[in-house]
Amino acid sequence: VQLQASGGGLVQAGGSLRLSCAVSGRTIASYTMSWFRQAPGKEREFVGAIGWPGSITNYAASVKGRFTLSRDNAKSTVYLQMNDLKPEDTAVYYCARIRGSVHLTLVSEYDSWGQGTLVTVSS
Repeated sequence: VQLQASGGGLVQAGGSLRLSCAVSGRTIASYTMSWFRQAPGKEREFVGAIGWPGSITNYAASVKGRFTLSRDNAKSTVYLQMNDLKPEDTAVYYCARIRGSVHLTLVSEYDSWGQGTLVTVSS
């Protein structure tokens, strides 16, 4: 299975971006799909997760109210809509999948990762 993240770029503070994670090789049925991010010099951290089939979500406190997860199961694609972006949101964003709860937030719990897409927010 391959997870392909895209949609990153450079945006000014207060702006918006939508990231996509397309999964090939397998459907995303029954999987929780999650996003993590890693800022320069920092540990990879949990951003949010959306369960199967899409009604349950979990967000990190730092992004709650600004970021929204959605999924198109027919297209095996998950989206992360990021609004009101802040410079501290600058990071490489990774998508990952897991067969489990949206409350699984540790990097070590996931074994399927995308390659990451860079988001840079300028002040």
